Amino acid sequence: MIDTSPQQETAVLVGLINQDQDEKQAQEYLDELEFLADTAGAVVKKQFFQRLDIPNPVTFVGSGKLEEIQNYIKIHEVDTVIFDDELSPTQLRNIERTLECKVLDRTNLILDIFAKRAQTAHAKTQVELAQYQYLLPRLTRMWTHLERQRGGIGMRGPGETQIETDRRIILDKIARLKEQLVKIDRQKATQRKNRGKLVRVALVGYTNVGKSTIMNMLAKSEVFAENKLFATLDTTVRKVVIGNLPFLLSDTVGFIRKLPHGLVESFKSTLDEVREADVLVHVVDISHPGFEEQIDTVTQTLSEIEAGDKTTIYVFNKIDAFDYIRKDEHDLSPKTKANFSLEDWKNSWMGKKNTPSLFISAIEKQNVDEFKKTLYEEVLKVHVTRFPYNDFLYDPEWILTPEEE
Repeated sequence: MIDTSPQQETAVLVGLINQDQDEKQAQEYLDELEFLADTAGAVVKKQFFQRLDIPNPVTFVGSGKLEEIQNYIKIHEVDTVIFDDELSPTQLRNIERTLECKVLDRTNLILDIFAKRAQTAHAKTQVELAQYQYLLPRLTRMWTHLERQRGGIGMRGPGETQIETDRRIILDKIARLKEQLVKIDRQKATQRKNRGKLVRVALVGYTNVGKSTIMNMLAKSEVFAENKLFATLDTTVRKVVIGNLPFLLSDTVGFIRKLPHGLVESFKSTLDEVREADVLVHVVDISHPGFEEQIDTVTQTLSEIEAGDKTTIYVFNKIDAFDYIRKDEHDLSPKTKANFSLEDWKNSWMGKKNTPSLFISAIEKQNVDEFKKTLYEEVLKVHVTRFPYNDFLYDPEWILTPEEE
């Protein structure tokens, strides 16, 4: 019987070890890149590292390393080479000439995943805009045959090259997409105004930390959630009632390290839900070895979109998957973060922050009641300032009804 199923694309990954990222960080970044490649549908065959103070301006890695990669992909018939950093148009062109295969960088890979995940017209428009903005400076490496909405006989200027024609077409597309986003943004703003004065809570965090699972748990909804990066692209808003207190809860796109600036720009309208929220629930995957750096990435992105000063609840999720290296009682060496137990983390900077910090498992429903009570109390602080004269009664000992459990 002939196998007619499509063959999975194979890939190798390339990263640098330098003054900005040591060997451990470089390995962590490439492991994340492998997860991205897996999300996009590729099978990673090998990871390549090189120590360089700065990327080679011509080929990103040195000529010797590029030759090593070339030999490997020829022997193993690899389809794609993916670099962990954004490549310049010159680097991209030179690497493709040498390797004679498809070459992607981290930005290109993320854009591909976003294009695959986008469901609504809003998300598709945002992704398409980011893709064209990424493509524009890279036209010199390709002889494109873009669909011409304004091209053809009589439209091309005297002596205009193929690349100039393509550039003009892309600039026109970018202008039209920006116009579409302005219209969609107006519609979204109207929708937000129509929600009234209800308190707004936004789930934020690194990608794949469990935001959608928490959304489903609190709102009893069926938001798509899976163990893949960027499972959620479109913002979902649901009305939630805890005890006797109603509020609006939104699930937003996850952040990631080295997120392309153009993508942040394109998705600013989606992130309006975060900017206009009264309370942020910053979800963290405490089982991830680099969760502290992930927190910094999210905090930095929130600052970039002017949402860094909001009331925030830190929810350290996936405690069921948390593991650590237990120190031998005879080991007198100083304790490192790899040896921190959950109790050690609770007593670290997390417990000393002026904001609430909860440790839960959304999947296993561990400590969920404590989380709901903290969320209730923080939402209530905003609610009573907005509705000071209603007959709302705060019961500090509110009991979950069977439907809410």
